[in-house]
Amino acid sequence: MAALSDLRAGVAGRSSPRVIELRFVRASQLSPVLEEEAEAWRQELDWDFEGSAALVRRFLDMQALSGFCLVEGDAPVGYTYVVSESNKGLIGDFYIARDHSTPENERLLLGAVVEAIAHSPAVRRIESQLMMLRWSRRETLPRSEFARVVPRCFMQLDLANLAPLVPRRDIRDITFDAWNERRQDEAAANIIQYPGCGTFFQPASFMALDNSNGRLCGICLASLVAYDVGHITQICVTPAIKGRGCGYEMMRRALDALVNAGCRSVSLTVTESNVEAIELYERLGFRTTRQFTACVWEGF
Repeated sequence: MAALSDLRAGVAGRSSPRVIELRFVRASQLSPVLEEEAEAWRQELDWDFEGSAALVRRFLDMQALSGFCLVEGDAPVGYTYVVSESNKGLIGDFYIARDHSTPENERLLLGAVVEAIAHSPAVRRIESQLMMLRWSRRETLPRSEFARVVPRCFMQLDLANLAPLVPRRDIRDITFDAWNERRQDEAAANIIQYPGCGTFFQPASFMALDNSNGRLCGICLASLVAYDVGHITQICVTPAIKGRGCGYEMMRRALDALVNAGCRSVSLTVTESNVEAIELYERLGFRTTRQFTACVWEGF
């Protein structure tokens, strides 16, 4: 596949979009797109994307980032990259500049990365949770016959407006404690697969332990996505303790810790069909500010 510099010589005046591999793109060429993306994450999600953008630039110049770049005329206008994990391909990011963000351009760029992953012999599943994907109905996705779309909500809470939260003192046989990294393997095996996003923030991360056997039965993990913005990356409890208020109590402790750390807001994501969880978050003061989709491809 030709490098971006080679394409420029042969397509002067041509504006039809095309896709090239990221290994042919330098950080300086993609920098305007990354700068716009960072501003979009700040304005739309209240997240600091600069650290992620710096990593993209670094790996681009090392020619160590697998993915594709959308080019119009002689300029990059979008990109996506993929991370491989065992027999799974994870689409790590996806962004197209606003002036070029059309359903056709999204299909072109997303199609390139999905096809590349699907043709990898070891990969059996593709996952993505792309906040900046704007035209993501199942029927418009590449390989739509293998795709499953899960609607999700992005919820935010202004911590300045956080109402006093009453501790749950009626939960028996459960101990709440600060998150301990020694529990990471147990959590991964039984409750979660991924720690989330942002920079892990231990002071606002908690766990619930079953007093009868000392086993982990719930976790609430938090991160910082800006110096004064928190994000609940994971909250879950085992079926045996659902409905007893353990999720509320861990969230209460996490929110209190984020306030004490000087955070002004906090966010989380939740599957749209998880009505019970959404009702809990709304009681705590969260409001849905954005809807997006998680996409999974299997059986291709």
